[in-house]
Amino acid sequence: MEKEKPIGVFDSGIGGLTVVKRLISSLPRESIVYFGDTARVPYGSKSNSTVIDYSVQNTNFLLSKNVKAIVVACNTASSIAIPSLKEKFDVPVIGVILPGADMAVNETKNGKIGVIGTRATISNQAYSKAINELDNKIKVYEKACPLFVPLAEEGWTHHKATYDIAEEYLKELRGKDIDTLVLGCTHYPILVDVIQDVIGKNVKLIDSGIATAEVVKNEINRIGFETNSAVPGNLDLYVSDIPTTFKQVAELFLGKKINEVVKVDIEELHKI
Repeated sequence: MEKEKPIGVFDSGIGGLTVVKRLISSLPRESIVYFGDTARVPYGSKSNSTVIDYSVQNTNFLLSKNVKAIVVACNTASSIAIPSLKEKFDVPVIGVILPGADMAVNETKNGKIGVIGTRATISNQAYSKAINELDNKIKVYEKACPLFVPLAEEGWTHHKATYDIAEEYLKELRGKDIDTLVLGCTHYPILVDVIQDVIGKNVKLIDSGIATAEVVKNEINRIGFETNSAVPGNLDLYVSDIPTTFKQVAELFLGKKINEVVKVDIEELHKI
């Protein structure tokens, strides 16, 4: 039955687990299949056509695991590949850009919103376009922070180097009087303490994973795909490479023990 199929989630690496954590909280009885494309991270430095190709491969892999919906837990892929995925596949496809933009618009009090993300997300102006479609009076200030992804992948959540790099990236936004900052990459909530310290306690941070989980919940309920299971769902983790810190950082961030992480051969992705 469609209802008992798992939800498929993919990201360029470990960052999408921030969305998985929120999905588990909102939909505890749903099973989840996660694919982190750790061999090809980061997506933010890749061309649009490459990001689309990778996203199609990742979606095909998740569909081979019999999922009922696809969550693109990657801001870069969400900003580039969603139209292609919706056109190519028949299952619901939900990204993280629109939910995050909507939450930011609802939270800002002074109409000045900052967005940090990968180079691709920022150069595509994914968030500024989405925010201004919701409210064209809001001023959006965007800043690419590409080094945050490898720092998150390394688990350097409170490292001095992370603070130094955050200072360099965020000093520009501190001068814009923003009251809201969108974490426009699903890796960034792993570094939330550093980002909050550097940007200032008076700035509201927007974790698009929280908003996305609510959109997924509403969509699954709307189409009648919610599980009938009375027990907590399973979490199956697949990656295209297993970095030494993946399991450690994943357990730290999910707040639970992970029994197994399965490596998928990239060449097999091309064949699916």
